[in-house]
Amino acid sequence: MELLFYHLERAPLERVLPDLLSRSLSKGWRAIVEASPFERVEAIDAMLWTYQDDSFLPHGTVKDEDASSQPIVLTDSLENSNNADIRFFIDTGDVAAHQGYKRLVYIFNGNDEEAVSRARLQWKAAKAADIEATYWQQTEAGRWEKKA
Repeated sequence: MELLFYHLERAPLERVLPDLLSRSLSKGWRAIVEASPFERVEAIDAMLWTYQDDSFLPHGTVKDEDASSQPIVLTDSLENSNNADIRFFIDTGDVAAHQGYKRLVYIFNGNDEEAVSRARLQWKAAKAADIEATYWQQTEAGRWEKKA
């Protein structure tokens, strides 16, 4: 299992997350997106339906009856309701508590000191649990550069 930390500074979550989810689906992976509180899950749900005029990402929330059949499930809980291969954490979550995924991705807002502090704690927890982690930061051009 690999763990990637994405430090958002230039592009907002609304531009980054759909691209990462699309890449995951193109690999044939199922995905879980964890956010908190549930109002944030609902905001991400709305964004994924409307982020492009001519496209959407097939998904549902953990509260949907057919959540287990969705390729992407948005949740505020620890469960893996759709047997996902990859789990995204949006400024929240306990990366060391999750096993059985091919990849974990922790996305945090670099302009929010609380989010940065939580990410640092998650980095330390991952290292203490011997989870191999990499840290990616956005460049001036908006590309991702591996920093650690």
